[in-house]
Amino acid sequence: MRIGEIAALAGVTTRAIRHYHHVGLLPEPARRPNGYRAYGVRDAVLLARVRRLTELGLSLDEVRDVLADDAGRDLADVLEELDADLARQEAEIHERRRRLAVLLAAPPGEVEPVSPALAALLAEAPATTSPSAAKDREHLTLLDAAGAGGGELYELLGPLAADPAVLALYERLDDLADAAPDDPRIPGLAAELVAAVPDEVFAAVPSDGVVVAGFKEALLAEYAPAQAEVVRRVMEAFMEKGRG
Repeated sequence: MRIGEIAALAGVTTRAIRHYHHVGLLPEPARRPNGYRAYGVRDAVLLARVRRLTELGLSLDEVRDVLADDAGRDLADVLEELDADLARQEAEIHERRRRLAVLLAAPPGEVEPVSPALAALLAEAPATTSPSAAKDREHLTLLDAAGAGGGELYELLGPLAADPAVLALYERLDDLADAAPDDPRIPGLAAELVAAVPDEVFAAVPSDGVVVAGFKEALLAEYAPAQAEVVRRVMEAFMEKGRG
């Protein structure tokens, strides 16, 4: 194979190949009488591995170390590894297309980049203009993007999303937008919000938690003082029940 052919096969540029030669990552192949480099299958396999490792975020020095550890392996073993890697990429592409299908099927104006499971959950929620309900939806979307959700959890939350009584709780939280942080309505509303969540939900939440440093403070900062106090109490009660 000539350099352009192996570049197309391995999914890299000819410029990248020449750079790999320059830094010693890819050995120079033998040249034909006409002066052109003659690349073989093993060169293509090596280039494909370099591309995959750099896509994972490894530096060229780190890639060199990995390749050195693999020196002497049978070509068949390397090819099997690459085949498994292609299968993984194929599965990821299939999952992305499945998510795109859900987004494309959504009504205009309701498209959000969420997992199909969360999209199904949000579809069960009644239409509302509640700012608190909108915030909760945004927080679910964020946790979903962080991989903290899951089909089991969303299935358990389904009845809550469709419950008019839960929407009424959101609206009561909206009513605290201009209230003082010691408003007498705060304790009762916080308790009702906690009581509305079934115990099964806590069992479905990942045991390692989903709240990174600073997340709680950033979330509370989105609310007015009285609303933030309700949310703070709810979060603390959730953490306590989760530990139990």
